[in-house]
Amino acid sequence: MPNDIKITPQLVAEHGLKPDEYQRFLHLIGREPTITELGIVSAMWNEHCSYKSSKIHLKTLPTKAPWVIQGPGENAGVIDIGDGTAIVFKMESHNHPSFIEPYQGATTGVGGILRDVFTMGARPIAVLDALRFGSPDHPKTRHLVSGVVAGIGGYGNSFGVPNVGGATGFHTRYDGNILVNAMAVGIAKADEIFYAKASGVGKAIVYLGSKTGRDGIHGATMASAEFDDKSEEKRPTVQVGDPFAEKLLLEACLEIMAAGHVDAIQDMGAAGLTCSAVEMGAKGDLGVELDLDKVPCREEGMSAYEMMLSESQERMLMVIKPGHEEAAEAIFQKWGLDFAVVGHTTDTLRFVVKHQGEVMADLPIKELGDEAPEYDRPWIETAPQQRIAAESVAPPCGNAEALKQLIGSPDLSSKRWIWEQYDTLILGNSVVRPGGDAGVIRIEDGPKGLAMTADVTPRYCEADPFEGGKQAVAEAWRNLTATGATPLAITDNLNFGNPEKPEVMGQFVGCVRGIGEACKALDFPVVSGNVSLYNETNGVSILPTPTIGGVGVMADVTKHATVAFKAEGEAIILIGETAGWLGQSAYLATVCGREEGAPPPVDLAIERRNGDFVRGLIAGGKVETCHDLSDGGLAVTLAEMAMAKGIGATIETLPAGPAHAVLFGEDQARYVLTVPAAEAEAVIAAAKAAGVPALAIGRTGGASLSLPGEQALAVADLRKIHEDWLPSYMAGKAA
Repeated sequence: MPNDIKITPQLVAEHGLKPDEYQRFLHLIGREPTITELGIVSAMWNEHCSYKSSKIHLKTLPTKAPWVIQGPGENAGVIDIGDGTAIVFKMESHNHPSFIEPYQGATTGVGGILRDVFTMGARPIAVLDALRFGSPDHPKTRHLVSGVVAGIGGYGNSFGVPNVGGATGFHTRYDGNILVNAMAVGIAKADEIFYAKASGVGKAIVYLGSKTGRDGIHGATMASAEFDDKSEEKRPTVQVGDPFAEKLLLEACLEIMAAGHVDAIQDMGAAGLTCSAVEMGAKGDLGVELDLDKVPCREEGMSAYEMMLSESQERMLMVIKPGHEEAAEAIFQKWGLDFAVVGHTTDTLRFVVKHQGEVMADLPIKELGDEAPEYDRPWIETAPQQRIAAESVAPPCGNAEALKQLIGSPDLSSKRWIWEQYDTLILGNSVVRPGGDAGVIRIEDGPKGLAMTADVTPRYCEADPFEGGKQAVAEAWRNLTATGATPLAITDNLNFGNPEKPEVMGQFVGCVRGIGEACKALDFPVVSGNVSLYNETNGVSILPTPTIGGVGVMADVTKHATVAFKAEGEAIILIGETAGWLGQSAYLATVCGREEGAPPPVDLAIERRNGDFVRGLIAGGKVETCHDLSDGGLAVTLAEMAMAKGIGATIETLPAGPAHAVLFGEDQARYVLTVPAAEAEAVIAAAKAAGVPALAIGRTGGASLSLPGEQALAVADLRKIHEDWLPSYMAGKAA
């Protein structure tokens, strides 16, 4: 592509720049840009890379705590868990590419987030995913589920990292725009974290990893635009992943870091070479000069424009310490990977790109990031919905029948069909696999363990963004607590529609405020994350979906709890207050066919009080069975605990209120746990002393789940209903 193409308004629009943004760029450089420069600024100033619509609100989130080593702004967040050990983690989205080409979109989503973690000097120890698909009866949904799950498994399994948890949901609002959020967690030495900030003039900038091709060009720009009926035509912008090349890249990078050769490192993700080079130079207050003739390419005749915007996978950019180039190259040659000196740092604060002896771009490096547009977009607060009184909801069927409908529904049915395609045990440290409240990994040889989760309830966020944002954080906090882990920090993936619509921006603002309030109240800071906007098709937005990935630590991994009833004759204790809140509940939507009402309020002080009490019981070795209450309320929680190991339960006492509301209401800050019958009184007394509501509701045992006033349900029958929906659907037998 020649570099002297005439820049027209149409060309500017095709690059995703608004006329006023282009004028801002012209003013910045004082002349008309080259086509390569237009491509560079379109990559740097799109929503995906610049956060221009969200930055102003993200700044309000709490990001600091004594255990936070690195908060947002780097490749991943880093927390200190003691003993010289750090945990590095982040979540990112690959929504648009996964809708267009589900297998490759999902694989490269996993590959990208793994690179974010090992770029910081950490060895990945686990991945999780949070997936949202359209209605099961939509003609594309089955194809998308199949491709995405195969892609996640294909990459993670080949790379060699266990998938330990996640969440999957279905709703018609995702028909034209699915969500694929991937989270990676790694372990590193707390004093050996690597950053993107380059230092010193004249240092070699080195290209590492796979060769550059034409795949992924304009991928970040595509991720910053809504879809329409022609979205299939964007298939060439989806990158292609190679997990085996990434595994080699991981080992080579960790070896080169351990040898002391690295000054700065940045993975080539969104906007590829452009974003990585600019960020490294700008963070270090340095200029960067690149010679594209040195870039390893796998295709003939690539232009400067194509090389700068390619999003080919498994690539890194590194600044090498002076005199270390030869030793560093030897390591990469050993691993069979490309190693090419493609530039150097300068003192000019300019970003200069040369190709075939010509200057293709010469731009101010700091301003490319610092002067990106920042919008305080107009927003409208979401109108509150009315609280739905439990008495006003007439049960359309018996409670036993309602329970069967819920556990066999698309959202609440078992996701075993998905996670059994993932390697959940590789590396040998998986303690709790998918299917529970949170995945648990043993840290090296122990005794410490790490719990991790990814969750959100979009219907709450749609009805009340502020409460929904709070609940997403509280739910992640509860998931970790229910295993016995102390929650330490979160990463988030904020998935929303078009921010230029005030009502969508209002959802974003409300959710961020709720997330911030919950993180402060629970000492659960945000250390990394991603914003994915323009998730809509033909004007129809997704449900607001701010996925929260939480990480917590347990001092002794042998003292953890799981959801399964462990023995016969144990006392079942309900922790927390039950008011029978049915607004926005799974019961109201699935059984009654009504998606309405105010979602349950979240009292963060009560969340903390109840959760701290439960965690203390688990850490003290008094409780081995615990499950937090969420979708489907008490009845679904009890069914899940019974189905996990096949041990039934008889429920004799329920909190006061209409039975359907007490069984299926989704009041927050609640857990179900079991203890030996002889210890129940002492636990309830301890709860009372701590100001925590606790009620003995029944006992474990038998092969059935018996609810008051209902016919006993065989656990084997419940399990069949629970396990059958997804395999049957994927086999084309259900919708």
